[in-house]
Order: sequence, then C-alpha cells, then structure tokens
Amino acid sequence: MGRIRTFTEVEVARTARQVFWDRGYEDTALPDLERATGLNRSSIYHSFGSKRGLFDAAVENYLDEVIRPRLAPLRGDTVESAALETYLLGLHAAMTEGHTALAANGCLLLNATGSPLGRDASLQTVVAAYCDDLRTAITAGVAARRADLDEAEQKSLAVTCTGLVFAAMAIVRVNAAAAGDLIEAALAQVRR
Repeated sequence: MGRIRTFTEVEVARTARQVFWDRGYEDTALPDLERATGLNRSSIYHSFGSKRGLFDAAVENYLDEVIRPRLAPLRGDTVESAALETYLLGLHAAMTEGHTALAANGCLLLNATGSPLGRDASLQTVVAAYCDDLRTAITAGVAARRADLDEAEQKSLAVTCTGLVFAAMAIVRVNAAAAGDLIEAALAQVRR
C-alpha cells in the first residue's frame, strides 16, 4: 500500500513558483526544490513527472494566483471606467513600494522567455496566450476609460499601454524607479 499524500499539488506548485521566480529555471536544481517543498525527488517526479513538469505547474500557479486576479477587473462583461487606472496603480505599487516578488524578480514568464527555456514551443504558447490576455484586458480597460476616442485611437493607446507594462516588467528587477516611470507614462496616456 502506498503512502498517503500529505501535500497538495497546488501548495507544492506555489512553493516551487517562488524558487523558480527567485532563481530562474536553469539555476534551480532539484535539491533546491526538495528543500523548499519538503518533498523528495521521487515524490516530485511522481506528482509532476520532472523538474520541467513542476515548472509548468508553477507557471500555471503564477497565472492563477498572480496574473489573473490582477487582470480580473479588466476581463469581466462590464469593465468599470477606472479599472485600467486601478490596475496600473496596483502594478506601480507592486513594483516600487516594498519588497514584492515582482519588484525583486520581474515577471516569471518574461524571465523564462529570456532564458534557453524560451525556445521551448510549449512555453512560447503559454507566453503568447499571456500576452494576448494582457493586451485584451488593457484594450477593454481603454475602451471603458476612453470612450471619447475612436476605435483606431483606442487600439493605439492599448498597444502603447501594453508595451509600457511589458517594458516595466522586464526592467523592474534592475531598476524599480525606471519601471515605475514606465507605468506612470502609461497612466498619463490613459488620463490624457
């Protein structure tokens, strides 16, 4: 008879997410994951198949617990006119005020795309979907906030804001002030 599982895969994925986020995929060794999760190698392999399987679970956890909740107000059937500004202000705070994982490490997904793992087709698919989700959410926020603009102007503003958000996420771990400036530029464009 097998042992009774004393952990949930979500808890393990959440813990592993932080290790991968802090160290990156390539610089995270299985002993690091064993120490952080309290699981041995065989339990990790049994539950997730491999280090990569655990990384994929950590990425899904990142999307579920970090990204999607932040974007939720921009993804509903009805988007409030202040939703985009609220999103950008929250992102600014996460990047510039205190010690958050985002401020310390940048975006987990963008970091992974800059590593050798970024050549992996399945990761590229996940990142492309994330980029589309962010663009769609920001587009909805722009439409709600800036109904005074025509469709082409709204699209241009959404592309600009999305680009500024991605740029801020890419630079935040190196220069939080510069990342904050990028988010402030997005806010200024929305408020103009």
